[in-house]
Amino acid sequence: MTDQTASAVDLVAEEASSPLPAARGPWVTALRKLRSDRAAMAALLLFVVIVGLCMLAPLYATYVAKTDPFRSNLTGKIMVDGKRVPVMESSTEGLGLGFTPMGPTWDFRAYFLGADGQGRDVAARLLYGGRNSLWIAGVSTVICLGMAALVGLVAGFFGGAIDWVLSRLLDVLWAFPVYLLAISLSIVLISHGIDIGPISINSGSLSLPIFIIGIIYVPYVARPIRGQVLALKESEFVLAAIGLGVPSHRILFRDILPNVMATLIVFVPLMMAINMLTESALSFLSIGVQPPDASWGTIIQDGQEQLYTRPMVALAPGIAIVITVLALNILGDGVRDALDPRSKLRIRSA
Repeated sequence: MTDQTASAVDLVAEEASSPLPAARGPWVTALRKLRSDRAAMAALLLFVVIVGLCMLAPLYATYVAKTDPFRSNLTGKIMVDGKRVPVMESSTEGLGLGFTPMGPTWDFRAYFLGADGQGRDVAARLLYGGRNSLWIAGVSTVICLGMAALVGLVAGFFGGAIDWVLSRLLDVLWAFPVYLLAISLSIVLISHGIDIGPISINSGSLSLPIFIIGIIYVPYVARPIRGQVLALKESEFVLAAIGLGVPSHRILFRDILPNVMATLIVFVPLMMAINMLTESALSFLSIGVQPPDASWGTIIQDGQEQLYTRPMVALAPGIAIVITVLALNILGDGVRDALDPRSKLRIRSA
């Protein structure tokens, strides 16, 4: 045996004896792809910061600004640069009648973004409003995706009359323009609330916009889920499970649902961004969040009358909506690329 042959044999034996690298599952691979996407990670960090700041709204209002953002303060005064100044300043326009809210002080301890038409701290209301907007968008997203997943799974797997009935119900919701349907439901339900058996929702409850927004977008998610289930239903592993007599509910939740879970996860940030815009639009029209609660949409409505004198009242929540929705959309694109097996994103080996 020559030296070259002996070296080759030794190399093969060494490679055969060395342990194989541990196989990575699809979720681990997707997570590594997402972590390598700098834009998505920056968007996620920004979104987490926004959520954290909004969650600290009670602490900011109580211990930093020391104000009640839900109580009018037309005659109040605060300390600015060592001087005691009124929150509502005398108007200097026209005949000088009426009052104008004070502008931003850029001091976190008092009226950082100024006051609104009722003398309330805009910065504190911005944080409280953001908390409600994020809560409504998040919960309505969970409701929408849960109902859409259930409808899509049942309609696609069972087919027949069940598929026909569910598809026609989706067609009815699909036939209405989204905002027209949301406005119509809001006007009707805000006037009377919901009282169906054990379910009772008052007209001023945050559950009302959550329910409305969660319902109107179900067809837009259920349709692609149904199509994916129809394709999976013809796959070999599902046909084999059916042939072995596996119960339908086990096939749905153990074989089909895990394969559509990636699609549902991709929808989470995208639907949350859409739901936030819808909630802000409804609240701006006074058919979303009702007083005394606040949201970014209601704050924009409060500031539209002071748009030329105190534009920050309306601009601050508008900028917050833009930044949050932009972060969610960038994050959604990153999640989609990470879960797409055809993604061209390359990862450096660890």
